Amino acid sequence: MLIAVCSLKGSPGVTTLATALGARWPGQESPIVVEVDPAGGDLMARFRLRDTPGLVSLAAATRRRGGTDPNLVAQHTQLLPGGLRVVLGPVGAEQARAALGVLASGPSSPLRRAADQPGSTVIADCGRVDPDSPVLAIIRSADVMLLVARPHDDELAHVALKLQTAQQWSRRPCFVLVGDGYPTAEVSQTLRIPVMARVPRDIKGAAALCGQSISGRAPSRSALGRAAAKIALNVHVTSQQPIHNGTYASHLRPARPEEVALSVAPQSLAPSSGNGVVAP
Repeated sequence: MLIAVCSLKGSPGVTTLATALGARWPGQESPIVVEVDPAGGDLMARFRLRDTPGLVSLAAATRRRGGTDPNLVAQHTQLLPGGLRVVLGPVGAEQARAALGVLASGPSSPLRRAADQPGSTVIADCGRVDPDSPVLAIIRSADVMLLVARPHDDELAHVALKLQTAQQWSRRPCFVLVGDGYPTAEVSQTLRIPVMARVPRDIKGAAALCGQSISGRAPSRSALGRAAAKIALNVHVTSQQPIHNGTYASHLRPARPEEVALSVAPQSLAPSSGNGVVAP
């Protein structure tokens, strides 16, 4: 399965969510997180890791050998302190875009090949996306897209403006809110779309999920860890659902009134810290 995590505006925590999903993926499966953000990756600097292997070496190997080897992505991973396998994106945007020019083209994308292996999950950290983004081909080939936004006026305005376009990017698009701001119910009612989940702002939990030593913060007990585990389960269920209308699923289409009522609990209309995860 290939999961694309992205945003339309700002920095709502796409990398943090992608990493958390990988760290809390259910079962014995060991997913791979791939940083394909055209603006450059964050994990290399954050964890002071080597610049190779990573996205650049993966692109070079793909150019030499083609993208048909399903094990190619795994061969260019490094381990975060907690054991999560990651393909590190380069810090610079120029290198990242050059690598994506190789990796995001054609049906033989190594990410898609790796994700098609039985029992394999690849989580693509796509960063901020627009219709001209070089990472859009990866999003289009993904089984599920998680569109991430903070429940703030500026980010939600971009979601409202680009919703019709964004829902065409993926066969199964889903909407995830991150952090404090407007209540989930109000966002869902205003945008007329169901909200798959809401992720709390949890800095210490994010550090623990990535393997850093945080006193009293076991990944499985952090608020972010619990939210990520629920989202991972929801994503797995969503990936098994049929595609509506032969093109994309219903998660980002305008919601019917009864869906809005069922998908969120009643909340006040003032901004709040609503950190609960909402089932799809």
